[in-house]
Amino acid sequence: MVTDRGLSKASFIKEIEHILKAFSLDFGIFSGVRPNPIGATVESGVQVYLEGNHDGVIAIGGGSSLDTGKAIAFMSGQSESLWNYAMADFSNADGLARIVNVNGIAPVISVPTTAGTGSEIGRAAAIVDESLSVKKALFHKHLMPRACIADPELTLELPGDLTAATGMDALSHNIEAFCCPFLHPMSDGLAIEGMRLIKEALPRAVSDGTDLQARSDMLAASILGGGAFQKGVGAMHALSHPCSGIFDLHHGLVNAVLMPYVLKHNATLPSVDHKLTAAARYLDLKNPSTAAMVQWTIDLRKSIGIPNTLSDLGVEIEDIQRLAPMASADVCSGENPLPLTTETCAELYHDAITGNLE
Repeated sequence: MVTDRGLSKASFIKEIEHILKAFSLDFGIFSGVRPNPIGATVESGVQVYLEGNHDGVIAIGGGSSLDTGKAIAFMSGQSESLWNYAMADFSNADGLARIVNVNGIAPVISVPTTAGTGSEIGRAAAIVDESLSVKKALFHKHLMPRACIADPELTLELPGDLTAATGMDALSHNIEAFCCPFLHPMSDGLAIEGMRLIKEALPRAVSDGTDLQARSDMLAASILGGGAFQKGVGAMHALSHPCSGIFDLHHGLVNAVLMPYVLKHNATLPSVDHKLTAAARYLDLKNPSTAAMVQWTIDLRKSIGIPNTLSDLGVEIEDIQRLAPMASADVCSGENPLPLTTETCAELYHDAITGNLE
């Protein structure tokens, strides 16, 4: 079982242990997961996995635990170092696929305790290369968990601030996938329903963490987002990843702050303006339009305590010079509806730091 130190002491972990023992299944626990997973954590987990002669991973927790668990499962049977497989972009995806030992990827069962990342059903794991402060992706179809157990009762004790940040992460997946220019009609259907569930459920889950229906709807929205963004995401993620890699900021929180700035920028493209207007109509917003969608995200953020600017998170103007080239080179930049040059990323960072939505 792969989880973080706090969850390893939770009562439901003990319940899982009792169930495994009842079926005479030997198990071990790796609880070294940190908020933004790094390569050293994965390597430590692989060592525990191999020393225990394990044959699979149960990844329990938020996105960091799920990604770490999947990365451990992937690396448990590979012969090269982690960074020979993890990609900063997809330029060498075919070459990397040829060196992967598919039979060496252990099976994973995912048990999410937050509703946001979509990693519980995804085929990727995001890991920070600590030597470069760059978030990279392990990507393989066999990284997709064999089973996902999404139990809303496991999310009831999640604090309001994390409920808000992870919920906005789910929204970012659904909105960006919906606006992504690649063709995938089923993804669009998942995404727009995910947005609707979040509109109804996220404020309730934040204000009353014991609202089981709201928690259940948010888990559904997270899974819908995880399915939808197999189509792609975009600038929110490309801009967010360097902030997580350098400043160790919560990924979903950064996505939430960036959201209206990116939507307004991308909507200068008529196809995105059309998509956002359609989404506003489905969400039953007044005067359906891009402007209505942008304002809804701003109002939603305010109602659940999300800051307005990156400067509220400690990111300053002088950081742009370092962040912008990393964002334009990020694996998600090529999925954005508009090209993400270093200059464009710098402008978006500047707007998100200063609060400029003109």
